[in-house]
Parts: sequence; structure tokens; C-alpha cells
Amino acid sequence: MHALVKINQYREQKDGTDLVVSVPDLKLGDMFQRKKIRNAEIRFDDGRHISAEQRKKAYATIRDISDWTGYLPEEMKEILKYQHMMRTGDAYFNLSNCSMDTAREFINTILEFALENGIPLSDNAIERTDDIGRYLYYCLLHKKCAICGKDGEIHHEDAIGMGNDRTKVDDSSYKKICLCREHHTLAHSLGVIRFREMYKVYGIVVKDL
Repeated sequence: MHALVKINQYREQKDGTDLVVSVPDLKLGDMFQRKKIRNAEIRFDDGRHISAEQRKKAYATIRDISDWTGYLPEEMKEILKYQHMMRTGDAYFNLSNCSMDTAREFINTILEFALENGIPLSDNAIERTDDIGRYLYYCLLHKKCAICGKDGEIHHEDAIGMGNDRTKVDDSSYKKICLCREHHTLAHSLGVIRFREMYKVYGIVVKDL
């Protein structure tokens, strides 16, 4: 179950933070005893609501996905919201007044959906993301160029070195980014610093690919 709670007190300890919370209008003692509940998840709400920029990014991406799938935008929005709920365990939300954190996570969900299914976007996906690190990871995971969204290959910002077999080198600690052939070639010709400045993307260390 999900419930809104009020944080009444907190106390920082060496190994974490103790919280005293209250749950309005719910009597939970019997459930705690019967089910012997000792653990729970908590999501913090700082009171900030979805920004106009986040809403613009979300609706533009929904529109592109609906054009590709053939669903009406409103239908596609609801489908993607339920996809997000299943993926994250979040409760149902409204894009008109959800929190900034919920909006950020929803944008992550729909961008990954587009990358995973090869859905072309009307803008470069890098302009749509609200979480650059997560977006770069999705591009690596689904082998899509972080700049243009085309099929991509791994570019190592950290040089592997002349004479090393790239198929055998353990690159788990190397900074990597997924780029299409065109942008991969450009990255080598421009160098790391100029390429980062031009396209606002960068290599990340991913150990589980």
C-alpha cells in the first residue's frame, strides 16, 4: 500500500537517520502485528512540482511515440504511465501536478522505451532527457547513439592503447559512450574536450554491460 505521511522529527546517527513519522487517517497497528511488518519503502517529496520544461519534454516524447505506434497521444500517455508504474512501483500520477522527481523518472521511462524500440524522435533525445547520466546508460544498454539515436557502437574516452585487442580488454573501468559511426569518427577527430563541449555528452563508467 502507499500512504502520505508527515515527518515529525529526525535524528542523524552514525549509520543513518532516525525518523518519526505519522500516517494521517489510517490505523495500521493491527496490520503491523498480523503481517509482522518491519520494513517499508519511503519516497521524499520536497514540494516541488513538475516544471514547464519537464512537461514540454514529456509531451513531445509522448507525441513522437504515439506517431510511431499509431495510438492517439492521450491513449499513448496512459499506456506509458502504466508502463512506468509497473517499472517503478509508483502510484498513478497526473502530469499536470506531479512532483519534479516523478516527472524526471517518467521522462527516463519514456526515453528508454523510445531507445529500446528504435523510435525516432523529432528532436535529438539528448535535448529531451532530464537525467543525463541515466540517459547515457540507456544508450549504452540499447546500443543507440547518445547524440542522434541511430544504431551505435561503444566509444572509449579512455584510450585502450595501441596493440591491445579491444575484444579481449576488460573495459569495465573505462569511460564509455555509445555513438553512431559518424559521431564516433567525429569524437576521435575532435578529441574528448572539444567533443564534450560541442555535444554536451560524456563517457561514463558502466561495469554491468
